[in-house]
Order: sequence, then C-alpha cells, then structure tokens
Amino acid sequence: MIEGVAVKQLARHADQRGYLMELLRSDDPIFSKFGQCYVSMNYPGVVRAWHWHEKQDDFFVVVRGMIRVGLYDQREGSATQGEVNNFYLGENNTILVKIPVGVVHGYKTIGMEPSLLINFPSEAYDPNEPDEYRLPWNTDQIPHDWETQFT
Repeated sequence: MIEGVAVKQLARHADQRGYLMELLRSDDPIFSKFGQCYVSMNYPGVVRAWHWHEKQDDFFVVVRGMIRVGLYDQREGSATQGEVNNFYLGENNTILVKIPVGVVHGYKTIGMEPSLLINFPSEAYDPNEPDEYRLPWNTDQIPHDWETQFT
C-alpha cells in the first residue's frame, strides 16, 4: 500500500429501525485534523480524476452506490513513489480511506446507480488559494486504467 494511505473498516449497527454507522471520529488513529465536510453526488461511469493537495489529507467514505478510487504516489523520496493502489468503497465495502498530502487521486462511480461520496478534508477550501493541482483523467503520466477490470 502507498505510504501514508490508511483504511478504516466501518461497522453498521443495525436494529429494527435501520442502522447507524460512524464514519470518522476525532479519536480515531486515522484522523489528522478537521477542515470541512462535503458530499459529492456522481453519476454512473463518471471519472473524477486526477488531482492532489499539498496541504490537506482527504478522508473518503461512500454512503450510496460504489466507487473505485485510484491512487498514485508521485511524491519525491517516498518509499512507495510510482506505486498505484485501487480501493472499492461503498455499500458493498464500507471503508474509509485516508489519502495523504501529495498522493494523486481520483475515482469512478461503478455500477448502475449514482454514488454519494463524503469527504472530510483536513483543511477548509480556500477559493483564493485553492490547494488543488490537476492532471487529465486519461494522462499518460499515471499508469492507471479507468476501464472496468475483469479477471
């Protein structure tokens, strides 16, 4: 796994009313800092990639549908520089993924329904100095294929 990436298994506590699932707590070992929280609705097949941050960690959780998150370690001097990871997040795999500063990331909604991704970035978005750096979703600089993988 890419250095600094962490995964938290989420647990649903269900009863006759439904379920409760904690996403992120300030006392979690995976937690760094709270900046803001937002939700992103994504249509099936849509790729949102690639970008990275120089100041913030991202904490991705999917509460509806499924996504495939792609990560690429472009950080100079990292023990895992050049490594690619993929994670499947959503109703069928209830995990939270921490994406550390400098790791390039993106995601694609998979399946037949929209996804709802919740992110808890460690810094608040500053429109005057956005901490977002981008590459096209299909760049040759990242050895990643967004097509569905059949094995």
